[in-house]
Amino acid sequence: MTGWILFAALAVFLILNVPIAVALGLATVTAIIADGNLPLTLVVQRLFVANDSFPLLAIPFFMLAGSVMSAGGVSTRLVAFANTLVGWLTGGLTMVVTLTSMFFAAISGSSAATCAAIGSTMIPAMKEKGYDKEFSAAVIAASGTTGIVIPPSVPLVVYGVIAGVSIGDLFLGGVVPGIIMGLSMMGLIYFQAKARGYVGEDRPTLKAVFATFKESVWGLMMPVIILGGIYGGIFTPTEAAAVAAFWGIFVGMFVYRELKLKDFPKIFVSAIISTAVVMFIMDAAGLFSWIITSNRIPQNLAAYFLELTTNPHLIMLFINVLLLIVGTFLNASAAIIILAPILVPVVTKVGIDPVFFGVIMTVNMAIGTITPPVGVDLFVAQTVSGVSLERITRLIWPFILVLVVDLMLLTYIPELTMFLPTLMK
Repeated sequence: MTGWILFAALAVFLILNVPIAVALGLATVTAIIADGNLPLTLVVQRLFVANDSFPLLAIPFFMLAGSVMSAGGVSTRLVAFANTLVGWLTGGLTMVVTLTSMFFAAISGSSAATCAAIGSTMIPAMKEKGYDKEFSAAVIAASGTTGIVIPPSVPLVVYGVIAGVSIGDLFLGGVVPGIIMGLSMMGLIYFQAKARGYVGEDRPTLKAVFATFKESVWGLMMPVIILGGIYGGIFTPTEAAAVAAFWGIFVGMFVYRELKLKDFPKIFVSAIISTAVVMFIMDAAGLFSWIITSNRIPQNLAAYFLELTTNPHLIMLFINVLLLIVGTFLNASAAIIILAPILVPVVTKVGIDPVFFGVIMTVNMAIGTITPPVGVDLFVAQTVSGVSLERITRLIWPFILVLVVDLMLLTYIPELTMFLPTLMK
């Protein structure tokens, strides 16, 4: 009975457009009051326990690293390097957007941060070259999806903590899927740009490519340092996040020399706000997840799924459909905290690797970032481009379709995801 009240209350609060963190907290409090056997003091206790985990320290440090790298001139140099690599292809600057987003995803850990950093740099450039504003905004939004799949990734950190699996393995598992997503979107952009008559820039010389690479290599070293340090046994994923933040400060202040002491208050405020938003959602989602677990909803749902079928392919199909629906109205971290405790027992009972499942879950959530009505990347693209949400949404559907095809490919060819984690064992 408590479970029904919990989900009914959550549905009501979401329909009333209550912010997701507040809706999760209020729904849990409603269920506790209706139960009558639990003291409300448990609410405060469980809110604290939700964030009482050392690995979660990685989140503020990765947020800080992304803010520092963006302010320190890394994003502009990544754009310049990407432009020499793909700017001469059909679609020109739109190709550059997608490739740069893949590069920046390896720095920021966030799809919204990737959209904001690349969008603020590329929207004016595309406007100057005569690119359609709606199409440009849709490309910015879609390209940001790689931000939470390519490591470092905040949702993968959250999943690793919740599911109790190696964050390093999850990071490695996200590399190939993120690249597949980026390349498939570039393929779609090629045909769309060709139909719209967007030609590329002049093809650069090898000397120009090398020059821009030399300038951007300091930013591109970030994922090498993070993954190399973790698998080299030099530091933990949490310590890697702190190293990433330090590396960003070092590069911005002493290599590119664009980062000044006066910039730090704004950078820290941006990182603190981003972290606070994620942590607030995690607190409320952790509380919600606790009452779900205490009422044995995960075990009951696992039993129900296994009564329907024990075929892992069918179970993954059902779960993908569920996650795609959930992703349309829930933040990625919140969805993972709520659903991972429910779904991980289901998939492990049919022999599905929890690392593989964590990456697939994150790819689903990445698609959710551009799916109306609550796709966060759509709102970021709207802000940086000035194009209405309705007009961006009209052009985002082909990207969603391509990403869903990628999702099915990754789901049924698990070797694509597990190749690097298996190789490094």
